[in-house]
Amino acid sequence: MTRDAFGQLYLQLIPGLYRLAQSILHHREDAMDAVQQAVEKAWKASDKIHSGGEKAYITRIVINECRNIQRHRMRIVPRPDLPGNKPDESHVELFAAISALPEKYRLPLLLRYMEGYSEKETAETLHISVSALKSRLFRARNSLKDIIIEESESQ
Repeated sequence: MTRDAFGQLYLQLIPGLYRLAQSILHHREDAMDAVQQAVEKAWKASDKIHSGGEKAYITRIVINECRNIQRHRMRIVPRPDLPGNKPDESHVELFAAISALPEKYRLPLLLRYMEGYSEKETAETLHISVSALKSRLFRARNSLKDIIIEESESQ
């Protein structure tokens, strides 16, 4: 991949990469750091990225950088969850329910439905098979439905 093509792809992917990092880290500055570090790593390896796998490659680096930041954060000091960007008021319950899901189910849901990745791209990004992805999406949707029903009944 040429540097110009990488730059164009990066500009297209940046909003989705940031939303993904924000959903994992729940802190705006950490999400920005993760995306910036991931893009730097991808830029250095841009000539080695195989055609067609760029989106999954960059997304995987963002996920790994988020995990690195989480590990680093846990070693330094326990911290209370800090609010990040607030979702639109009409979607607050949905975002809260999605945030309550385990990462195993939350990431496939976010990549597939909120970021518009194909099933193949999502599976490649998460290093799982397409059938495992479908299973996780099914469980994520059912868990999400249960969370939303439970919250609406308690109100």
